Amino acid sequence: MIVRLFNNFTIINLFALNEVLYSLAERFISYIQLEKRYSEHTCTAYRNDLLQFFDYTTAAYGPVTIGDITHIMVRSWLAGLMEDAMTAKSVNRKISTLKSFFKFCIRQELLQQTPMAKVVAPKISRRLPGFIDEKGMKALEDNRSPVSVTTPFIFSDDFEGATHRLIFEIFYQTGIRLSELISLQEFRVDKGNLSIKVMGKGGKERIIPISSQLCAQITAYMEQKRRELEAFEPAVLLVHPHSGQRLYPKYVYLMVRKYLTDHEITTYRKKSPHLLRHTFATHLTNNGADLKAVKDLLGHASLTSTQIYTHTTIEQLKKVYQQAHPKA
Repeated sequence: MIVRLFNNFTIINLFALNEVLYSLAERFISYIQLEKRYSEHTCTAYRNDLLQFFDYTTAAYGPVTIGDITHIMVRSWLAGLMEDAMTAKSVNRKISTLKSFFKFCIRQELLQQTPMAKVVAPKISRRLPGFIDEKGMKALEDNRSPVSVTTPFIFSDDFEGATHRLIFEIFYQTGIRLSELISLQEFRVDKGNLSIKVMGKGGKERIIPISSQLCAQITAYMEQKRRELEAFEPAVLLVHPHSGQRLYPKYVYLMVRKYLTDHEITTYRKKSPHLLRHTFATHLTNNGADLKAVKDLLGHASLTSTQIYTHTTIEQLKKVYQQAHPKA
């Protein structure tokens, strides 16, 4: 929270100074949560963005109404964030939050026009997404560590190992997001049609085909879960291997990072669940999958988001060179 001197006293409780704006922010969060069906993660991010912005306006300009907010205030806030080395991608996310919020205010007839019309988003440098090569994914699939001799197996043979191994398989074979994985429910696994139904961003459902091998692995896991745990959270597919509670994002994130690091599955710096989603999409496109089909599998709203996966691997370049160049 920003704390500055204002009218000769230190502002400590910014909420008390501008309760109306903070209450309006909560109305907006309720709207996107209940009507737009945004995920809990997205709602939390939007709330944090708005509260941070209102902390800034209250501290810098004093109590203001929604109609007092100008594009100058927004630009000033964003400039401060960028001076603090916030990435263009993160700044753009905050701009998106404010655009949605002011659009909501117009719909509620609290404003006639948005101050965001004169706010320009910074350009994002589009870096190629990292991914794990097929050799690394094969090591995970075969449960054979490429580096350890004393402990050749990557996953243990208990329920915890089964849980972790299934998490990797689902990530790689379906490309779903972390939030989609932890909310995946048992009844959404269609064993007859070999598919899963995923609740994506904005409450949008999509159906993703799965292999018979993954379906069998899911079935075995469900049976083991009922044998191993006295109690577990009903409905959800994946649970914490010891408590039986729903998985939480940090647990999955740290678990994935540990396996990828300890067994040297990849040298890519950012080892996270999202790396497995990138790997899913990259392997599909590198093996000739139609880009629109990949878009639908990933749940992207726009084909533009999917086009980052059309990059060519060095292995493909070598193959083309060897086949086509006369000096190869």
